[in-house]
Amino acid sequence: MNRRKFIKGAAVAGGATAVVASTFPAPAIAQKRIEINMVSTWPRDFPGLGTGAQRFAKNLEAMTDGRMKVKYFAAGEKVKAFDSFDEVASGNAQMYHAADYYWKGKHPGWAYFTAVPFGLSFSEINSWINFGGGQELWDELAGSFGLKC
Repeated sequence: MNRRKFIKGAAVAGGATAVVASTFPAPAIAQKRIEINMVSTWPRDFPGLGTGAQRFAKNLEAMTDGRMKVKYFAAGEKVKAFDSFDEVASGNAQMYHAADYYWKGKHPGWAYFTAVPFGLSFSEINSWINFGGGQELWDELAGSFGLKC
């Protein structure tokens, strides 16, 4: 469903609704195009993780009708794999696709947002992140490096 057509249709069909619906501001994303550099720790076309990162970049562009242009860089194309974190933290790229346990040398807490031996299962980590305060801790850790996860 195209929500802009729906809102426009509601404005035409709704009489009094027309005033309310027509005053909706365009979302910030609709107002301009954004170019994003995405660096990855995975080689290009690496099965699973690498192809998933490439697919994410492509789908992000498609979901925004091209308003977000994502330029994907596999490991070694812009920076070495383990320099991805610093590339984003410095502002030279806007996002990375990696396993956060790679950054445990910067802070041991990073491992808990990916995987640790005998740690949380997939369902448990998702529950903790989404409903148990994990996202707030992740934001606090990432924010100390100028990142948002």
